[in-house]
Formats: sequence, structure tokens, C-alpha cells
Amino acid sequence: MTFPRRATAVRRSVPAAALLLAAAGLLQATAAQAREFTGLVHARHDLILSVGVPGIVARVPVVVGQRVEARAPLLYLDERIQATEVQRRKVTLDDMSELRATEERVRTLAPLYEDTRKLLNARGAVSREEVARLELELVTARGRLAQLQAQKTRERMELTAAEQDRDQRRLTAPVAGVVTRVDTDVGEWAKPGDALIQLVDADTGYLKLNLPPAAALPLKRDAEVPVRFDATTGIAPIRAKVSYVAPVIDPASGLVEVRLAFANPKGAVPSGIKGIVDLPEGGR
Repeated sequence: MTFPRRATAVRRSVPAAALLLAAAGLLQATAAQAREFTGLVHARHDLILSVGVPGIVARVPVVVGQRVEARAPLLYLDERIQATEVQRRKVTLDDMSELRATEERVRTLAPLYEDTRKLLNARGAVSREEVARLELELVTARGRLAQLQAQKTRERMELTAAEQDRDQRRLTAPVAGVVTRVDTDVGEWAKPGDALIQLVDADTGYLKLNLPPAAALPLKRDAEVPVRFDATTGIAPIRAKVSYVAPVIDPASGLVEVRLAFANPKGAVPSGIKGIVDLPEGGR
């Protein structure tokens, strides 16, 4: 009588164990479907600017927090010597008196020589020496005109070089953005390599992630990925697009760099904040 009871107990315990195993497998599968990855938000441009030549700071027309457009002046070095040289080169280039006089001489001599040569061939009314003299004057005038034209070309190039030398003492914004740091003031000495002004363009940002290959490699360029932030920041979730997936795996970490770009008008998402994405790590 006891043997059937034991067999029944064994048969009833088998479905319970199977259910436990199935539930554990379901939990594992659910966890494998999506995993949370965290990265840092970066601005599109975060630039530390310096001058190209040494000099004394003459003027800083920007302040921290000011928004500037591309090519806007950020800093001027003392350029009085260079400005004088530019003016001198410009006066020299604008002096066209000798060139105009030589052009007029060529215009006068050319028909005179032709008429004299015709008279010599037709009636011999003029001497060959007179024709040769006019021809020589015309050749000389044309040669001098060519020299003056080449000289003006050189003067124009020298003026351009002087303007470039002057402009090297002006630090301008390479892109539009917000000035976030000014580390110099009027009267200070600045030299190449010194970090003088920081300019940040945060209108476009990107979330930089380092993902396992199983999560990174399936991502396609321009695919949309939802990004959320810590609830305590009060920043609303956004949708970003995959802009870059590194073609190589970092041998040190075994991870792949991925960047998710997004529009960030008025810098609503500050640089340096952590962004969170949920991505499948392997499989569908």
C-alpha cells in the first residue's frame, strides 16, 4: 500500500521542478533581452583656443557666457606695427602713376612706329635710323610695362602676406558657440600654446558609450535609440541617432566605442551628464 503513494509523490514533484526551471529560464531570457548601458554626454565642439604668434593682449571683446558667431573676434594682440605695414603695402599697391604713364607711352608709340614704317616702305620719306629708333623705344616701353605689371602682382601678394601677418594677432571663433572660459586679460603676454579662451558649441551633442561587441555591432548608422537620464536631473528623455560605431574593438577593454548624436537646442542637455540606454546584448 505504501509503494503507490511514493510513486504518486514522485510524479507530482516533477511538474513543480519543471515549472521552477522554466521560470528561471524566462527570467534569464528577459534579462538578456535588454541591458542598461551608461555613457557621458559631450558637446559637438569643446575647443581650447590659443594664438598663433606671441604678443601682448590688447583687447578681449568677449566675456564668459557670451554667445558668438563663427569668425567673430575673441582676442586682439598688439598689432600696431603690422597694421602700419599693411597700410604701407596698400599705398604702394595703389600707386599706379608709372604704370599708367607707361601704358600711355606704349599706346602713343605703337601707331607712330607703324606710320613711320609705312612711310619708309612707300616713299622713303623717313630714314631707317628714325624707324629703328621708334621701334627701339616701343620695345623698351613694352618691356617696362611688363615689368610694372609683374611688380604690381608682387605688391598685391606682399599686401596679402602683410594682412595675414596682422590677422595672426587676432583670435577668431572657428565655430559658433558660447564662451565658457577666458584665461587672459589686457596687458598680459600671450604665446602659442597657452590656453586662453574656451568655446563650446552644445547645439548638437552626442552620447559616448563603450559597449560590448554583442551590443554594439548590431547597431546601424542613423538608427534611433531612446536615451534617458537620471530622474533627479529633471531632464526629459530624448531620441538620438547612431552617428558612429568604431570599426575596431579596443584590445585593452574589449569594448567598442559608439556615439549617439542628438539635437540640443539651447544646451538643454548639459555636457558631462550621464545618459542611459537600454540595448539588447546579444540575440534579438
